Amino acid sequence: MSKTQYHVQTLAETFNPKLNALNAVRLLLAISVIVWHSFPLTGQPRPAPAVTQLLGEGGVDGFFAISGFLIVSSWMRRPQWWAYLKARALRILPAFWVCLIVTAVVIAPLGVLLSHQAFPHTYVADAASYVVKNAGLRITEVGIAGTPTNVPYPGVWNGSLWTLWWEFLCYLGVLALGLTRLIRLRLTMPAIFVACLMGVVLADMGAVNNFYLVNGARFGLMFAAGALIYQFQHLVPARWSVVASAAGLTAAASLLPDYRVIAALPLAYLVITIGARVKVRRLRLSNDVSYGTYIYAFPLQQLLASAGLYVIGVPLFAIAATAITLAVASLSWYAIEKPAMRLRRSRARTSEAARAVLDRV
Repeated sequence: MSKTQYHVQTLAETFNPKLNALNAVRLLLAISVIVWHSFPLTGQPRPAPAVTQLLGEGGVDGFFAISGFLIVSSWMRRPQWWAYLKARALRILPAFWVCLIVTAVVIAPLGVLLSHQAFPHTYVADAASYVVKNAGLRITEVGIAGTPTNVPYPGVWNGSLWTLWWEFLCYLGVLALGLTRLIRLRLTMPAIFVACLMGVVLADMGAVNNFYLVNGARFGLMFAAGALIYQFQHLVPARWSVVASAAGLTAAASLLPDYRVIAALPLAYLVITIGARVKVRRLRLSNDVSYGTYIYAFPLQQLLASAGLYVIGVPLFAIAATAITLAVASLSWYAIEKPAMRLRRSRARTSEAARAVLDRV
């Protein structure tokens, strides 16, 4: 056999930034979060521990892994702090702020009406507080004037937004590593991954129970796993057989008290490599509704629960919630997210044009 017949295509050779299915993978992860939330929001008991780990935490963990891969890639391609920070802020904040306002002004009032409850006399003030106090990404208020009520999971309008603060902290961590040039050192990401892994293990043992340390270790571990996949993409094979092995290892790890101890890297490899290898143009999803799906799903599920639809059971409730969430997420994409991204690109083009003019002077 010729030498080329032994060549194994790597992830770096497989991944095409303009033709991949990572947006489709993220959308599936967001839908998995809808399915998971359909259990507590309909008052049903949690499924088996293994399913709880994969369905209840795997969706968000997969998001962080993909973010680690893409965000580190973004910095390495264009290591400019202002452009980087502006791009991250424009991608997350405008749609997030609108979601807070829509929840306070539209979704929550509809929920109160559908649950046949009187509006609390403090509703207007509490709604304003909900928007203002949560606007900095760190969620400090989850309900509005005690609503929603008469639902299986009362007092919480959006139980998903709290993870965005951790996501943005990871972005700032990449920025700090980039500005100090530590991100270019070969041992930096492995060291961060090991440190976060140790934090997860200590948390599982009960040696660490601080909220910030526990969640910082969890989300940092998954983000660092994606970053590691990016760093060693020239060595990582992109084969379906390895994908299958990673899926099997992740599933087996779900039998442990914390599947991430074993499955952090396999899960990161799984979601990133599937996204890289699937090159069906219809699955490219240039219109990325995954973020809108994630931020709107919980309040819309609570709206359905306020209408009494929690009695239809988890499968039908999840299907109904997914349908309405995708519709609202599409509006978020076309009305808020896509224009914000155009703003980012238009400013970049303006800067490049200005530099070109100066170069000719």
